[in-house]
Amino acid sequence: MGMSRSEKETEVKNLNESFSNNELIVVTHYSGLSVESLTELRGNLRSEGASFKVTKNALAKLALKGTKFEAIEGLFSGPTGVASSQDPVAAAKVAYKFAKDNDKLVILGGALGDIVLDVAAVEALAKLPSLDALRSKLVGLIQAPAQKLASITAAPARDLVGVTKAYSEK
Repeated sequence: MGMSRSEKETEVKNLNESFSNNELIVVTHYSGLSVESLTELRGNLRSEGASFKVTKNALAKLALKGTKFEAIEGLFSGPTGVASSQDPVAAAKVAYKFAKDNDKLVILGGALGDIVLDVAAVEALAKLPSLDALRSKLVGLIQAPAQKLASITAAPARDLVGVTKAYSEK
């Protein structure tokens, strides 16, 4: 039995809220994936702060109205699933890695904010380092000059100790 009208309205509302609250949407075809594989994909996404939702295309298209993702409406045809995240790369990373290991999940495209992404753009986004990795690199770059300064100022004292020790050994 299909969904009742009120269930459909609730589903559209929930999807619209999800689309409104996320920064990245990756649209996929999941035809042929087993329940175990879908569960694994959902678990992988959840661990990265993302989610995966199998959608009815008509309801997803209605839910896209009024959101920044309206331009990707054309991607919704066939057995469609949506990976989404607030992190600008998390959903793309997990979906791309899973699709690479499992040929039954096909990435169709997506959107980062109001920027429409094709398959190549989703792949490029997936290969970017995470926000935490970028932050740690930035902290490392900021700390490096201070560490170099400390070692340079310590070098004369270290050299003086070495020279003094050499004279005392004579």
